[in-house]
Amino acid sequence: MRHAVLLGGKRMRPMLAYAAAHACGADAEATDAPAAAVELVHAYSLVHDDLPAMDDDALRRGQPTVHVAFDEATAILAGDALQTLAFSTLATSPLPSQRVVAMLAELAHASGAAGMCGGQAFDLAATGQAATTTLAVLEHLHALKTGALLRAAVRLGAIAAGADDATRARLDDFANALGLAFQIRDDLLDIEGDSATLGKTAGKDALQDKATFPALIGAEASRARLDALAGQMRAALEGCTGDTAPLSALGRMAIERDA
Repeated sequence: MRHAVLLGGKRMRPMLAYAAAHACGADAEATDAPAAAVELVHAYSLVHDDLPAMDDDALRRGQPTVHVAFDEATAILAGDALQTLAFSTLATSPLPSQRVVAMLAELAHASGAAGMCGGQAFDLAATGQAATTTLAVLEHLHALKTGALLRAAVRLGAIAAGADDATRARLDDFANALGLAFQIRDDLLDIEGDSATLGKTAGKDALQDKATFPALIGAEASRARLDALAGQMRAALEGCTGDTAPLSALGRMAIERDA
């Protein structure tokens, strides 16, 4: 479990939770539990995604994946335990009970069949089918697989802060654009980056004939889409009254990162 969680990574999801809570006027301590919980769910998902039955990857964050460093059975159990630890961390949060229940429901929805797990199932089904996958299907796939947990991170921060419905709607708009931008940038890095910089195996999408944005619309059109999504993120945050500078910085990071 420590191997899966503590060997690096961008920490994008907990930073989004902290940044959203900050924009809504909450202090960092109030966001510790949801920030940790969303990162634990993300870590568990990577452990399972890397298994031979799914993406079959040997490298993650520049280190051997959990099933390579240990074994497949240990990796499955470690992932399961990380998931339950995430919900335990949220359930024991010192925040008001109504907010805790709302956060538990949000993280569960984003992690399950209607979110991350459903998106992974779609992704596995689309592997080897790049030529017949439509852009609409690809966007829906990634709205679940990648976008749901990123959106949940922002929502958890807003719930922790007790944000009103109007603010939460604007933050949702920001998170939806960020989630798609994050995935498009991932797709571009897979064809443009190298394994040493990425910390994971580069070029696997093409080898596995995965549906990606560059494969469907080309690299230049993918970059143009990133520019449009950057504009959507800026527009969403302009309607917020709090300090959105950290969220804005994370939006730029999602688009400009090289790993």
